[in-house]
Amino acid sequence: MRVFGVTIIWKWVFIAGGLFAAGIVFAGIFNTGLAYTNEMEFCTSCHSMKVNLEEYKETPHYKSASGVRATCSDCHVPKAFVPKMVAKVLAYKDVLHEILGTIDTKEKYEAHRWDMASRVWAKMKATDSRECRSCHNWDAMDLSEQERVARKRHGRAQDDGDTCIDCHKGIAHEEPDEPEEEDKG
Repeated sequence: MRVFGVTIIWKWVFIAGGLFAAGIVFAGIFNTGLAYTNEMEFCTSCHSMKVNLEEYKETPHYKSASGVRATCSDCHVPKAFVPKMVAKVLAYKDVLHEILGTIDTKEKYEAHRWDMASRVWAKMKATDSRECRSCHNWDAMDLSEQERVARKRHGRAQDDGDTCIDCHKGIAHEEPDEPEEEDKG
């Protein structure tokens, strides 16, 4: 021990510096992992998501005159940190059902499509179509440039407080048929 505990202070400075550096490394690895799991290639690497990929490729969200492309995460992963973390944690169910074989074939996927779509629609409704609005904002829409029917419906929807998913189910994936009454269980 030195005068005024200088050796002890340097020991704590060294420990704190090491923890700080470890925190930076962890944050970098964590951020890289988040970015990787937002890539379309990652999202569609499971067999069940290949069904969605083929449908999505036929929509304006995949191929547009302007060249702008929305990817899986643009529509399904919030931008804000806390909602993003919640979405990432809850996404385990998709991986789990792929591993368990619940949705690992096109036929099984189709059998569960209504329930899966309904959950996504409910989430979008509850968040006022938050992910849609990161690209489609009422204030940025030029209704005068839209076709007459779209202009009328968008104007009314805004006045009525509707959200994107109220009218645009099936915009990026096939809209499933609602099960018959006896199938609902």
